[in-house]
Amino acid sequence: MKAMLIDGKAVSASLREAMKAEVEELAEQGITPGLAVVLVGDDPASQVYVRNKEKGCEELGIYSEKYELPAATTQRELMDLVETLNKKPDIDGILVQLPLPDHLDSNAVIEAISPDKDVDAFHASNVGRIMLGDYRFLPCTPAGIMELIHSTGIEVEGKECVIVGRSNIVGKPMAMLLLHENGTVTVCHSRTKNLAEVTRRADILVAAVGKPNFITAEMVKEGAVVIDVGMNRDGNGKLCGDVDFEAVGEVAGAITPVPGGVGPMTITMLLKNTITAAKKQ
Repeated sequence: MKAMLIDGKAVSASLREAMKAEVEELAEQGITPGLAVVLVGDDPASQVYVRNKEKGCEELGIYSEKYELPAATTQRELMDLVETLNKKPDIDGILVQLPLPDHLDSNAVIEAISPDKDVDAFHASNVGRIMLGDYRFLPCTPAGIMELIHSTGIEVEGKECVIVGRSNIVGKPMAMLLLHENGTVTVCHSRTKNLAEVTRRADILVAAVGKPNFITAEMVKEGAVVIDVGMNRDGNGKLCGDVDFEAVGEVAGAITPVPGGVGPMTITMLLKNTITAAKKQ
């Protein structure tokens, strides 16, 4: 393993230290940031995320409310709750945990959240602002990835950046953030021809495909920064990413582990967005 390990837990902890001080400063002005988390149904992964979000709020002194709704909740009931939270003065950020049960329209729910309280940055108006480079909030996972890249001391400017995966949550906004820092960006997906040829050009490679160990050592340029967004289980049920960590670690210059890489950053950036929202309110 020659690659430098990019430790998401350590980067996240140092960001949270600074954020805690910020919350204390706001408290002196009589402001307490407030986050409402809405969970529909009983998806076990979602429950773990929600618990971690609650722990994070507690640690930083952010006020939090949790709404656990049954899987049979109707669209109307969920929309009414969002409307109520939009009007609550002590709530600065609203997060509806995805995925929602199949009978619910998540796009309609996201659009119903006030853009000023949309701490996931999924609302069309916030997505548009990211495109323009004039944003209120950044989507949590891409923003966390940028912090991890910065922590390596490597400049994005002028670098070849390749993203594998074009989701609205990671791939597309990631491309925008790298572009805003003057990276030369290529987005690959399931229809990309000669994928390995493209990924081998990358100085910075972001893998967000959701396939265990999909990125192999021969797909990676010597010395590249490799960011693994995947959260999968391998054949033995062990947690793993989209990158073959052991083999790629021999080639890459820096690499994120799974777990302990991108994961801790996502929740930290959500808390950061909640503090930003409180300041704006």
